[in-house]
Amino acid sequence: MASDAQHMAARLAAAFPQLESKIRHAVVVRAPGRVNLIGEHTDYNDGFVLPAAIDLETRIALIPTADRRVEMESAATSERATFELDDIGSPRGEWIDYVAGVARALVEAGHRVGGFRGVLDSTLPISAGLSSSAALELAAAWALLASGGDANEKPDRLALARLCQQAENEYVGVNSGLMDHFAASCGRAGHALLLDCRSLEYRAVPIPDEIAIIVVDTGVRRRLAASEYNERRAECERGVALLAARGEQVESLRDATAEMLERARPDLGDETYRRCRHVIEENVRTIAAVTALELGDRVALGELFAASHASLRNLYEVSSPALDVAVEIATATPGVIASRMTGAGFGGCTVNLVEQGAVPALKRAITREYAPRTGFTPHVYRVTAAEGAGIVA
Repeated sequence: MASDAQHMAARLAAAFPQLESKIRHAVVVRAPGRVNLIGEHTDYNDGFVLPAAIDLETRIALIPTADRRVEMESAATSERATFELDDIGSPRGEWIDYVAGVARALVEAGHRVGGFRGVLDSTLPISAGLSSSAALELAAAWALLASGGDANEKPDRLALARLCQQAENEYVGVNSGLMDHFAASCGRAGHALLLDCRSLEYRAVPIPDEIAIIVVDTGVRRRLAASEYNERRAECERGVALLAARGEQVESLRDATAEMLERARPDLGDETYRRCRHVIEENVRTIAAVTALELGDRVALGELFAASHASLRNLYEVSSPALDVAVEIATATPGVIASRMTGAGFGGCTVNLVEQGAVPALKRAITREYAPRTGFTPHVYRVTAAEGAGIVA
């Protein structure tokens, strides 16, 4: 990690040579991506999720400045963007919006933030469903706090995640739930995190050493803000409103039961019924998956992942042909314990729990079979559960 920090500092000096004399004051912050083991589209319905922060991450190397300006350069594209902390303005539809939105949320919450010059770099694939946006927001939060002197006060990680979610909802315009920001902020090495999205209580769930986490990037990209994500959320809210209109005691789909849903099916209509059914059953699967992990019940894990993927494909309709093919190849590979799509869908990645010795076989199968069947080039990542965001050096 030290060598990574030194490399980032060198990039920073090259990007802002006028500040080279201050490079000794440089700070490097990081924030991980996340993979969700199970519990998809349940977070914004007050349900349960089981994400893990991963060792693919976003980093910002920065030099705090005395002014109130944030200027950043993307290491990947050399693109530069800037904004004034005292005059953030409206969203531009660019990556800097994630940083500007976080700055506004932090200021409104009373945090001390400062200007800086920074270089952004990431090992996370963009728009692949591994929460590159949440990683950028959490890294930006730590960069802004470090520049303002607040990072030394060890900010509440859950509260910081909620501020970053607020920034994405209100400034960027994506009506996301808390899961991605929570995982990026509160991640724990070697563990997934079971989060109750209503109470915000959570606990760490160990991932057995003999199980590897393999992410298969399908190569199918999507922009979440332009996807059907917000539409799915609206459909869930419609379902809650219709259930409540029938006299059911529900504030969110967390309160709904399968029996309740069946009684209301004629009023809900087919589409809303299917969306709600997925959420209700996915909550049950998530709790069952935690039990299976803790008991080492690999058969149950495989069945739960398969049921989750089928539900996301058939009921919630957020899978894709490429995701389906990746899951089919994985489940046909000996030693693969469980496989499903992960993230919001409409493209992106699958998550696979694999016996350590079977990892090469899965990589070979994906390399051999996926592209001829889909026309897309896959990328296979072996990831480990990582710590949440913070200062590197």
